[in-house]
Amino acid sequence: MKKPTITQISEQIAAPLQAIASPQRLAILLAIGRGEACVCHLEAALGWRQAYISQHLMALRKADILADRRQGRYVYYRLKNASFLDLVLAAASLSGLSTESVSAWINTSTYPACECPHCAPAVIAVESLKPA
Repeated sequence: MKKPTITQISEQIAAPLQAIASPQRLAILLAIGRGEACVCHLEAALGWRQAYISQHLMALRKADILADRRQGRYVYYRLKNASFLDLVLAAASLSGLSTESVSAWINTSTYPACECPHCAPAVIAVESLKPA
């Protein structure tokens, strides 16, 4: 087996870094977090238009960073490798940010404005608590 050149190695390392280099794509990774999210979930979390989010999701899928699954009319996205979040946290630390402040933005919850099956049970539960 032939040993790869330093150029080949550096190109392979650079590819995923280039794919996640934009602030928008980093925000998407944080919004997806360690779970999964559909586009409407990301719209609610980030406040961006569906078409804008979809363009970034497509680039992240092409870079083999995201996986997706379809459930009815919803497509759910998740990180193929959770180590990408570790990379984001390491970059935050190198940028002078505390990992705690960045970790606080990693998705761990549902969004009431999102109507997907992932979030809808939370909306129903919250609404059932309201007085009649």
